[in-house]
Amino acid sequence: QVQLVESGGGLVQPGGSLRLSCAASGSVFSINIMRWYRQAPGKERELVATITYSGSTTYSDSVKGRFTISRDNAKNTVYLQMNSLKPEETAVYYCNADIRTGPAPIYLKNYWGQGTQVTVSS
Repeated sequence: QVQLVESGGGLVQPGGSLRLSCAASGSVFSINIMRWYRQAPGKERELVATITYSGSTTYSDSVKGRFTISRDNAKNTVYLQMNSLKPEETAVYYCNADIRTGPAPIYLKNYWGQGTQVTVSS
């Protein structure tokens, strides 16, 4: 069994910063791509940022220059540093990852965390 557990969400004022963390635990053999998604009330879940094992990153246009995704492979953890937050970025933020629980391709599966609430409000 594998679990992804997010932390670091909370209430922040517009223009403020938060750092989210997501740690994978359980029968982790290796982790390929790690991602952050968010889902605002009444909206579809959207991809925010991705990072490969080697550290290559991609970002949605709406967060480029303000958000930074990073990872610590030794800790099986991915981070999302969010700066200059806007009220419209209030959402539940989800961690997602492609994780192997064994060496063969059959052991590769996609996992989701339970989400952490980020509220941007004065």
